Amino acid sequence: MTLQSKNSSSLREQVDKYFSNWKWFILSLFICFSLAFLYLRYATDTYKISATIKIADSKEQNTSRQSNQNDYGLFKRDQNSVLDEVQVIGSRSIINSVIEELGLNIQCYIQGSIKELEIYKNPPLAVNFLENDSILKTVDTSVTLDIISKSQFTFKNSDKKLNFGDNISMPFGNIIFTPNFEQPELKVGKSVTVKITPEERVASHYSDKIKISTTALNSSIINITLDEPVTEKGIDILNSLVNQYNKVVIENKNAVVKATSDFIDNRLAIVSRELSEVNQSSETTQQNNRLTDLSSQSSIFLQTERDIENQLIATSTELQVIDYVKKHINDNNGNGDLIPEGMSFQDNSINSLMQRHNELVMQRNKRLENSSEQNPVVKRLDAQIANLKQNFSASLNSLESTYQIKRDNLNREENRISSQIFSAPKKQRILGDLQRQQSIKESVYVYLLQKREESAVSHGVSSPNAIIIDHAYASALPIWPKKGIVFLGAFVLGVLIPLIAIYLMDLLDNKIRNKAGLIKELAIPFIGDVPKSSAKQVFINKHDYSPKAESFRLIRTNIDFMLSSVTKSKGKTIFVTSTTSKEGKSHTSLNLARSLSFSNKKVLIIETDIRVPKLNKYMGVENKTGLGLTNYIVDDKINFTDIINNVDENLDMISSGTIPPNPAELLMDEKLEVLFNAVKNKYDYIIVDTAAVGLVTDTLLISKFADMVIYVVRANYLDKRQLHVAKSMYDEKRLPNMVTLLNGVIHKRGYGYGYGDSPKKKRGLFAK
Repeated sequence: MTLQSKNSSSLREQVDKYFSNWKWFILSLFICFSLAFLYLRYATDTYKISATIKIADSKEQNTSRQSNQNDYGLFKRDQNSVLDEVQVIGSRSIINSVIEELGLNIQCYIQGSIKELEIYKNPPLAVNFLENDSILKTVDTSVTLDIISKSQFTFKNSDKKLNFGDNISMPFGNIIFTPNFEQPELKVGKSVTVKITPEERVASHYSDKIKISTTALNSSIINITLDEPVTEKGIDILNSLVNQYNKVVIENKNAVVKATSDFIDNRLAIVSRELSEVNQSSETTQQNNRLTDLSSQSSIFLQTERDIENQLIATSTELQVIDYVKKHINDNNGNGDLIPEGMSFQDNSINSLMQRHNELVMQRNKRLENSSEQNPVVKRLDAQIANLKQNFSASLNSLESTYQIKRDNLNREENRISSQIFSAPKKQRILGDLQRQQSIKESVYVYLLQKREESAVSHGVSSPNAIIIDHAYASALPIWPKKGIVFLGAFVLGVLIPLIAIYLMDLLDNKIRNKAGLIKELAIPFIGDVPKSSAKQVFINKHDYSPKAESFRLIRTNIDFMLSSVTKSKGKTIFVTSTTSKEGKSHTSLNLARSLSFSNKKVLIIETDIRVPKLNKYMGVENKTGLGLTNYIVDDKINFTDIINNVDENLDMISSGTIPPNPAELLMDEKLEVLFNAVKNKYDYIIVDTAAVGLVTDTLLISKFADMVIYVVRANYLDKRQLHVAKSMYDEKRLPNMVTLLNGVIHKRGYGYGYGDSPKKKRGLFAK
């Protein structure tokens, strides 16, 4: 058999395994569809509630409040983080606010014809708690009221009548019920259930049910959805959720604005004080250092320094000229020497003396051209010249002293001006620092004043953060339950349950069920399988056309074919054994012997299972002599013909005889070989019913006399793990010409022999 044919056969077996259990599938589908119908009848319709909002950024705000906060420091934020806002919207604190606002922790139900209905709008009962809210938020209870009249009611399982409006004491506090008979569902005789749930549990419930997501990446559009049976309730929850979010955002923004205003006021007070201190310090510094206009002062000092330098140059020049003239006078003491007039002085009196001196010298020199020095006119001129020269020298000395004093004063003044000019940068730095501090403080002061005004305006006007695109709305059709999906699920479940059950049963099955299972476990020649029959049909008959009889006919044919190549002797010895008891060895031996005898063959069946003999009981044959195999072995006086009993036409039997204390030793006796040799010449077939090889060694002791060993395996009985006994017997060749036979097979779709007609229906040539 090729691999492809093996795979095809295996696939057919698997498919047949499931199709053969079609009744399970029908039953499972019926149950699942019934449960689906009941579920659809009693299930509560659930609708999808949706709302869409847009998170506004700073550019979409109608006031400058946002820019006010974004301008500085710790309040700076570039843009709204939509993902952060999603978390804020779905936070427990906001959901708690929604629950508290709508009173979702208190629910009213009215018993309908099929199921309880929650009444959200216009509830049938108004429940007034006389305890504080903190206790109410933690109450977890449920009470059912039976309405007996428009003024009275009773609690469920209680006969005590109570009046509406009475103060009723409950374990968690006092409570008052007020009916609302305008609600059409509330009628006398109805039952109303009031369920009170802790707010934290309700918040956790809706926190899981409310789904918040963005429409796209980097989008500020947010979708909010909620699956809720009561559409009005779901719409109110989502609308309230958005309102509570905006309320919290506005409160937070106002808190930030207020904190900003307080911060600005504090800073204004500090900056104002610091500005006053800087101004006072600047004033004192300028007064102490005379820093009214440092740039102008520096220009004046530089100009003054240049003027002093010019004066010093002029003074030094004058002193130099005086020195030259004095040297000239000292070097030329004669009265005939002129004083150079090119060296003029700023003092006109000296210039006049010098000019007069030179005039007198010129007159003297002119006189001397016509006269001598003794001339009285010349002498008079000499006297005048000497007097003028003396006065001129005295004037030069006096002028020289004056210029020296002036030069010294100019030097001192120059040093003072130079020191002023040298210290100007330091003063300029001091003045610059003061001016810079003043400028900074003034700009900060003005900036804070501006921001305080802006903050005051923002505090009065705050815009919501969530812009509503679509208010909450409910889907037109319920999203659950959907009949198509429920029935499809019922169909899938109805198929899967038996499918999985059959698969698991097959997976956990450790029994041999059919021929394929046996061949898969054992690589031993297979001679045939025997179907399971009723307890009434133990033996096959000659004119029996049942599946059981046909199976033994097939086995008989297979035996003839296999033994024809093994032995040519007349008496063919066939041992029948098994792994354990109750596998049908005796049943197989008897029916095989009968089937062989029906073919006009002389058949002898020998019972060698001398420990637990069963053949006499099964066949109901009376042992006339009372002797058996054990008696023949132990008593030499008994001949083998003495222990043979006729059972039917062509069928004889040797029973086990008396049960011995030593069966194994008894079967090793040489007389057993004599017996087999004797009966071989008398019978065509010798069927030997042996003991189970998995329990005792009896069969192995006499297996040498067998031409074939049929190893019986009972279907749906023997554990696969016990087949190692048969495998070892075959591999070790301890049982000659070993074949397997499967007994008690259940054929669910017809055995396959195809004839199946009872003998009563057989008519015609062979009817008799």
